[in-house]
Amino acid sequence: MQEMSLIVSPGDDGLPIRRLALERLHMSYGQFKRAKFNGLMMLDGQCVHADKRAQSGQMLVICLPQREGAPCTPSSLALNVAYEDEDLLVIDKPAPLPSISSRKRDTETLENAVYSYFGCPTGFLYQPVNRLDKGTSGLMVVAKHSHAQQYLQAQLHTDDFIREYLAVCDGEPPACEGIMEWPIAKAEGATIRRVVNPLGKPARTFYQLVRTGAGRSLLRLKLDTGRTHQIRVHLQALGCPVTGDFLYGHEHMALPNRFALHSCFVRVRTLRYGVIERESVLPRELALLL
Repeated sequence: MQEMSLIVSPGDDGLPIRRLALERLHMSYGQFKRAKFNGLMMLDGQCVHADKRAQSGQMLVICLPQREGAPCTPSSLALNVAYEDEDLLVIDKPAPLPSISSRKRDTETLENAVYSYFGCPTGFLYQPVNRLDKGTSGLMVVAKHSHAQQYLQAQLHTDDFIREYLAVCDGEPPACEGIMEWPIAKAEGATIRRVVNPLGKPARTFYQLVRTGAGRSLLRLKLDTGRTHQIRVHLQALGCPVTGDFLYGHEHMALPNRFALHSCFVRVRTLRYGVIERESVLPRELALLL
């Protein structure tokens, strides 16, 4: 069971427990309801109701029952952890490595590696905040508990959660920088593949040319939305598919089972320590393509 607490500040004197939970502890309404109906809210050690008004200096403690996941298999894969605190991990994921486990695959996954990193705990629940395709490397955020996951996912596609990517692409873009703003939909009859379609969901990607070489371009990209395969689909539509992208371009012998897309920068507002930023360099196998 996860325990959340705060000491009521003078500025919050007289506020009801409900407001302190939702506005100061950043609980979701669903989490607050579960705590309320299970009698898991305490003020100075005494169970209280949601409309109880707290006084400055009092200690509010709210407990959240943790969900449990399916059994997980230990992994020998060592994690490259770029940042860690009590609530989250920022992991530099290699490629090709699936982000999540599946009944259809019997291979190493980031989920299994995180399970082992945490010491193979009973009832382990994998709680990624964002995900990367198997063939994409780089920075990915994983929450340590459900409250952190809810808090961090609420930041996605806001200025509090910035993600940037580096992509080696075939050809050159029409300008040194620009915005790719084309709606994306699932391709007809496909299960995974996406296409630009005027009837699809809005999608926007910013790009900037970093350098060119060997008939390719290195682009830095920033997501404004988070559609499935958004960068890959947009770059194909731009006429510069990601090098090695077997689904939207062409495979490359130097990139077995991956493509030249790397999550290079993450900026996120943590629960306890304010905004943190982490960067990851372009992997050597991608740099050698230019």
